[in-house]
Amino acid sequence: MSLFDPKSRYADLPTVLTTDARGRTVEAVPPAPPLTQALRGRHLRRQGERPDHLAALYLGDPAGFWRLGEINDTMTAEALSELREVRIPVKR
Repeated sequence: MSLFDPKSRYADLPTVLTTDARGRTVEAVPPAPPLTQALRGRHLRRQGERPDHLAALYLGDPAGFWRLGEINDTMTAEALSELREVRIPVKR
């Protein structure tokens, strides 16, 4: 049973055992491989527009904001929120 939503890019990744800083063996998920995404276009953000709003509008999935982060080379929703112009991937 996966810890992740079935739509998550991490859902099908195998877990690995590793040792944390305190010497405990813990289960971890490796980073997901990067996506190859085609560019649909660009969006000039207006005040109050959040990444989940843009993901819902362009991708049909507010939880898909990570795809916006991936195509814009940002690691977090906060960093994506700082961009004035957001690259938009093609909807899948």
